[in-house]
Amino acid sequence: MPEVTEQAGVKSARRTVELLEAFAVRDAWLSLSELHAITGFPRSSLHGLLRTLCEAGWLEADAAAARYRLGMRALLCGTAYLDRDPAMRFARETLEDLRERTGFTAHYARRDGGQIVYLETRESRNSKRSVSRVGRALPAYSTALGKALLAELTQDEIAALYPDSLPPLTPNTVSSVPALQQECDAIRARGFATEVEESTLGLRCVAAVVPYRIPGTDALSCAIPLDQATDAEAMELGEILAEAATTLGRRLRHAGIR
Repeated sequence: MPEVTEQAGVKSARRTVELLEAFAVRDAWLSLSELHAITGFPRSSLHGLLRTLCEAGWLEADAAAARYRLGMRALLCGTAYLDRDPAMRFARETLEDLRERTGFTAHYARRDGGQIVYLETRESRNSKRSVSRVGRALPAYSTALGKALLAELTQDEIAALYPDSLPPLTPNTVSSVPALQQECDAIRARGFATEVEESTLGLRCVAAVVPYRIPGTDALSCAIPLDQATDAEAMELGEILAEAATTLGRRLRHAGIR
């Protein structure tokens, strides 16, 4: 009997995590029917989970429309992750310096399996928009940040991350694992990664791994409006990124951060 109770508890915990992750990757409010279609959970179980998560502050409910979205508790937990990461203080200083040196928006991200998660951003002072990417995740293969980090892995490890297809974000996104592996070979030789309109139309990016862990988990990037840099200028910016990432990695290792 205790074994059945334990299994039920584990199953409930797993469903709770999957439900929260379903909200995390979608921007809109979600109804019970939509959540049922996304998760496949029985409606009775969903009702109970949603009620519990709302009571705990992890979700918010729009009672009039019977819809739900992430609540304040999710933000507090995510912020705590960043506040307790010793690398972030050094990363923020580097991003500030990169923005001043280049004039472009600078990002700091970490690989989580086959995706990258943005941990910090410094928007260009000339930017006409101020949309923070912090906490957002994108497929690693679609970004310069992600490709720089994938290049830290072996070909077999890359293939294991993407056993199926590579769903495109734009018409320019790399479309196959062999092509991705070939790009990673070039990134290792060059020392930094590039992409042109693969994750966002109108933008090109350059990125470099911060070498303080093996394999590398974190990377820096600059996002460049397509009309503000030529291919040659993007390559020069890549060298700047690689230098900044190397310096940051040295500082983190010196501080004993791993």
